[in-house]
Parts: sequence; C-alpha cells; structure tokens
Amino acid sequence: MAARGSRRGGGGVANRGSRVMAAPEESLGGRAGEEPGRDAAGLSSARGRRRRWRLWDRAAAAMFRCGEGLPRRWRRSGLYEGRFCRPQNRHRGPGPILGHCTISVAFLSGYAPEIISGESEEESNGVNLMEFSDEILLHILSYVPCTDLVLNVRRTCRKLATLCLDKSLTHTVLLQKDYKVNKDKVKQLMRDIGKEIYQLNMAGCYWLPSSTVDHVTRCKNLVKLNLSGCHLTSLRLSKMLSTLQHLRSLAIDVNPGFDASQLSSECKATLSRVSELKQTLYTPSYGVVPCCTSLEKLLLYFEILDRSREGLMLSGQLMVGESNVPHYQNLRIFYARLAPGYVNQEVVRLYLAVLSDRTPENLHAFLISAPGSFAETGATKNLLDSMARNVRLDALQLPKAWINGSGLLQHLKFNNPFYFSFSRCTLSGGHLIQRVINGGKDLKSLTSLNLSGCVHCLAPESLFRKAEDDIDSSILESLVVSCCNLRHLNLSAAHHHSSESIGNHLCQLLSRLKHLLSLALPVCSITDVAAGVEKPPTASNVVPQTFGRKVRIGIQTYPRNLADQANQKIESSVFWALMGSLRFLETLEIIGSSFSSAMPRNEPAIRNSLPPCVRAQSVGDSEVAAISQLTYLQSLTLAQLPNILTGSGLINIGLQCQHLRTLSLANLGMLGKVVYMSALMDMLKHCKCLRDLRLEQPYFCAGAQFFQALSHCSSLQRLCIVSRSGTLQSDAVMSFMANCLEVIMCHMFMGESLTVCKTLQQSIVRRFYIGKAPWVASLKLDILYQNKRSFQAERPALNVVIFPLLHEDLTEVIRDVPMRHLDEITLFKSRVAEEPPNLWW
Repeated sequence: MAARGSRRGGGGVANRGSRVMAAPEESLGGRAGEEPGRDAAGLSSARGRRRRWRLWDRAAAAMFRCGEGLPRRWRRSGLYEGRFCRPQNRHRGPGPILGHCTISVAFLSGYAPEIISGESEEESNGVNLMEFSDEILLHILSYVPCTDLVLNVRRTCRKLATLCLDKSLTHTVLLQKDYKVNKDKVKQLMRDIGKEIYQLNMAGCYWLPSSTVDHVTRCKNLVKLNLSGCHLTSLRLSKMLSTLQHLRSLAIDVNPGFDASQLSSECKATLSRVSELKQTLYTPSYGVVPCCTSLEKLLLYFEILDRSREGLMLSGQLMVGESNVPHYQNLRIFYARLAPGYVNQEVVRLYLAVLSDRTPENLHAFLISAPGSFAETGATKNLLDSMARNVRLDALQLPKAWINGSGLLQHLKFNNPFYFSFSRCTLSGGHLIQRVINGGKDLKSLTSLNLSGCVHCLAPESLFRKAEDDIDSSILESLVVSCCNLRHLNLSAAHHHSSESIGNHLCQLLSRLKHLLSLALPVCSITDVAAGVEKPPTASNVVPQTFGRKVRIGIQTYPRNLADQANQKIESSVFWALMGSLRFLETLEIIGSSFSSAMPRNEPAIRNSLPPCVRAQSVGDSEVAAISQLTYLQSLTLAQLPNILTGSGLINIGLQCQHLRTLSLANLGMLGKVVYMSALMDMLKHCKCLRDLRLEQPYFCAGAQFFQALSHCSSLQRLCIVSRSGTLQSDAVMSFMANCLEVIMCHMFMGESLTVCKTLQQSIVRRFYIGKAPWVASLKLDILYQNKRSFQAERPALNVVIFPLLHEDLTEVIRDVPMRHLDEITLFKSRVAEEPPNLWW
C-alpha cells in the first residue's frame, strides 16, 4: 500500500520511498452524470483511471498555459516548474506577483502518478499548494484564464471546484486576449457561470462567429459588456440587449448594413439606461447613440473608408430627424478618434453639431484625435466658446488646427486636469507655461501629457525659431516641477536639442520624474552635447593617401557584454543616468524625429525615408545598452538609431529585461545591411515573455537562423516584419509556425513576388488553421509535448498576411486585417499617452 501524505487541503504528497502518491480525500471523477465524491471502487476501473488522467492533463495544461510556456520536462515523477506572469490589467505593481513557483501535481488534481524509484527527497517531497489558505489559492487562480478555470481546473477535485466558482473569479470574465477560446468554449462557459458574470469583455474576438453572441443572453446580470471587434448585426444586438436589463456599459461595432429601425422596444429600453457607450463606426451612421438617453461617457472611433471595395466614393451624410438626435445633456466624457479620410471628418461634425447647440454642464473631458488637417468651422467655434464659458475641464485634446493661432487655451478653465494632448500643435513653450500650466498651479493632478510633434513646446517663442535650435531648459524645468506626478510623457517627433549648460540637459531634468511608467523621446534628445559636436577625424580614422601597403578600413569593434561597456563612457552619459533613475519604467520609445514608417495606413508604401537628425548620429550601441537597467520594462520601441554598429546592447536588454513583452525595432544602423542581426538572434534566445515582435528594416533576411532563434520565444503570439527588398525562406517560416504553438498572427510585408507570398500564406492557413480534431483530446499531453513538431495545435484566431510591400493592392489587403492587430502592432506609431489612462475598462 502506498503511504498516505498530508490530507490538509484535500491533496496528499507521497512520503520518501513510496511509489504511489496518495489519492485526495474527494474527487470529481467518475462517469458522466455521477455525483462528485464517488467511492473509490467506481474510480479504480481502467475507464476511471483514463478519465482521471485526462482531467489531470487538462488541468495541468490550463495552469501552465498562463505562464511563460510549457514545463521544462513533462515527467510523471512529481514537480514541474512554471512562472505565473502578470497579465494585462491585473496588477499595476512592478514584476510578477509570485515569481517562480514550484507546483506539485497534487495541487492540480489531488491524484498523483507513480514516482520513479531513485528520486531525490527534494523532488518526492514537494510543497503541496493545496495546503495554502483559500485566499492565497484564489490569488493564484486569478492568473488563470476563466475558460480554463471553469472548463478544466474545477473538474479536478472538490476544493478547486468550489474555489473556481468563487465570485471574485467569475464576476469579471476577460476573453479579449484568450486566443484559444472558440464558440463551444464560450457556450459552455455561459451555461456554467452565465448568471454569475457581471462584466464580460470579448473585445477583438474577431474569429468567433456571429452566432456566439447569442449565448451572452444567459448573462442576465451583466452590467458591463464589450463586444468591440465581434461580428454583430442589428437583429442579434436587439435580441441580446432585450434580455440584459441591468446593462450600464456597452461597446459595439457599427458595420455596413446596420439598421437602427430593427431594434425592438425592449432593446431601446435597455439602451436608455446605458451610461457608457463605446462605438466603432465602419459606416456613416449614428449607431445606437440616439437610443442612449442617459449617456455620461461616449467614445467614438471613426474607421470609415473614403471608398468602397468597388471604388465608389462614400458620403458622410446622415439621416436627420427628431429620432436621430443624440442626447448629450448628461454627458461627462466625450472622446472621438478619427482614422485618415474626409468622410470621418464629415461624420464627426454631425455628432458635434448637437454639442454646439447646448454644451452639457457636467462635461469635464473633451478629446478629439484627428490626423492631418481638420479645419475648424463655425459650429465647432461656437462649441469651443460655449465650453470656455460654461465648463471646467479635466482632460483636453483638440485637432492642431483648432489650437494653432487661436487664444482658446487662454479662456478655457481647468479643474483638476489629469490628461493633456497637444500633439502636432505649434504651441510654444511660453504659451504652454502661461496658459496651460498656469505658473505651476493646480497641475499636481496631471498624470499624462502628450506633446508628440509639438516642435516648439520647449522654446519660449516659435515665430523666429528653427526646429533644430536648442530648447529652453527653464521651460522644461517648470514643466517638471509643476507636473511632478506625471506617469506618461510623450516628447517624440520633434527636435529637442539640449544646450551645453551643465545640469540642464533634457535627460537630467526628466530624471526628477520618479513616477514615470511610460516615456517617448526623440533620438536626438538623448545624446550628450559633447558627443553631438562634430570633431575632426583623428589619425587612426584617416585613410592614407600615399602609395604603400593597403590598409583595411572597417568598423570599430565593440564589446558584447555589459561589464565591458560599463567601463567605457556610458556610465557617465546623461541617458545612462536617466535610465538608472527610472527603475519602474514599463514602456519606452526612442524614435527618430524624422522617422516615418514604410507602411502607412491608407496610402502606398513609402519608398524613401528622410535622413536622421545630425545630433542623432552619435546614438548607438552604448545608449541601447543603458536601457538594460530597466528591470521591469514591458514594451520597447527603437526607431532610426543610425549609429548601431553591432547591436550589442540588444543582448543586454534580453538578459536584464526579463518582463519584456512587446519589442519594435525599425531602421537601426545602416539601411543597406542589417548589422545587428547576430545580436538580435542572441537577444531573442532570452526573451521568454515576449508576446509581440515588430521588425521594420530594409533588406531584412528572414531565414532559417533567424526563425530558429525566434523559436526560443515560447510565449510569442504576434509577429510583424516590414522590409523593403527583404527576403524570406518559406520552409523556415513553416518550421517556425510548427514549433511556436502560441503564434496566432503572422504579418510579413517583404520584397518577394506575389506568387511566393500567396503560396506561403495559403500553406500556413491550410496547415495550422484547423478545427478541433476528435483524436486530439484522447492523446496524452506528455506525448504531444515530446512530439510538438508534428502536432498541429488548434488556432482559431490565426491571422496570416504575407504580401509584397510595394504592391499597388497593399491598401486593399490592409483593410481586411483585424483592427486589434492593425492598431496594436502592424501599423507603426507612438502609443505613449495616446489616450487618457483607464479610458475604457
């Protein structure tokens, strides 16, 4: 008989020398329909053992899926190591909560497989997490996707069955990043815990069929619902909302064919109680806004194209009438983000027309993000004048044409502002200090500031100033002192050149902002003033002009480890000191002031790029190595760093920044050759938490060595490569997709022919976009992991786009990319302080 381990918490661990670990005190085993806790005789049969193993396997896979990847070894001897990494919007503190955890098999199911003889005492007597308190276990389970909790983990033992249904775990269900979920899982999830769900987020689940929304009707107590990016018709919306009487927050898409007249009276009654609405428009329409008579927060995303697929010009005219007038009397937050195109501008003017007639008294956040030129009209001028007289704002963002040359900021009143965005405006530093910062008064509440493209924001006047002139450090110092609680700051897309004054460098002043979580800077702003001054060539760099033995001219060799680089000048540089003072920075963007991506939104690919700033010529490997001091860095963007010679700093980042999840590299070093390829491959071998990777570099060769190094990123989900005249190896891509089972997005815009691109794209879709085969559930997970190269995992969210970058039909291909991928990774842009923090849940 096997020795029975501790029975505390329901799971036992075998003593040393025993060959079989003890069974739990209670189980959910047995045949379908049998009651939990069935006697051992019912579970001792061969069928019971097989079913018990399947439940244990599914639970183990569920628990380890939320970590860095698969367990290092899948052995039946007991302990497996994993890491619970912090998911988004779960915890705001730095780093993982639990770090490395040692999980015994008894924690997952209570049933333990046989222990191989000769095991060490440390492995056979592992810590049983089932002995922890319920509070600790609930905290651990909060990092497991809800679908795995309900469908897998809770079926392993009675204690986990109770904990997995705790209200703290079922109150909010987040499916927006669960790329493994499918229609059947959603149906089962809603059937099991539908009545316990109060907040449901299915944003960006583009792969789910429209019929999946029908199962949301089981969630009778829903208060918040996010269906952005889901396929939804007006009839299905009407049927669903008719049953959700407690709904107060809603996010939907309005696609072509939407008809508000098909909404039932019960649906309109539900909409009349909705106070928060997020609406993404793909066609000119008011959507459901006129039905929402109690709106307090309205978020509008305009993604309307100027031309249809048939090439016809679209009109921005909407039906007018008493039933189509939006109700803004209770509005507190108004936000509108426009994609490029004149139709979007026409439609948003119709939404603003009602605001110009009567400005809500409780309005405290007014934000309009519009690219390019968005001219001011008489109606918008009346709206701004009314706002200056009647409201006090806490958040403000306006198109640049509405601010440039006007005295609007002088008349607007602010209460406790938390967000300002003056992106692309010609606002001078003098006006910024006098009219916005107000001499340092009442700006302690400001947490997010976007000055991207504001070329004169750090200069006293902009009338006779050139964009390349030095900044006024006193203006930046006033900004830092007044806004000492800033968490998000964007100064990119401008030339911010520091003077030679000691102690007044931009990096030295920014180091005082100890609360920064995200920062975006131009490349030319981080260079030392002495390094940016041109020096005459030294004797060692001059090519001999005499006849004699030929001298080989090459690049200087740089050290490849952090210790050697620290012995050079980098520790004394201002950028090194800045990175050392911002220890808790999570997002960093270093972007060249003249950089523009080769793949814009609705235009042909850009064939030529502008040269980098002269001050940026000295920024290279040593500055990149300084970034490795950011231990809690999660997102990194580097674009147009011309002095990258070997990319050695990338290796340091891979070693030190273990929480890095998003990496975007563009135009590093010389453009005719990818000089940092070797360092990049070494870096990728250490990026175990990397989820998103975007590379934009001319002449990039996506070959077998690159994809072999990329296969070490076991958590990688999305890959985007943009390369003019770039090449790829189809066999290497297929092997990479077979090895990295978590990859659900592969976008490559290269220099290959259309035939090669289409052939590779079809091969990937045919091989990896498969349904759930019946034989998959019957296989042991250890066998699947050992033979994962031949195992085709189910990838319902797989999105593959491989297309020539310079092809004339590129814009037509881009419009079919899911908005989640297009906005988050495929298109290059600065994302720091792009929107107010916590704009939507």
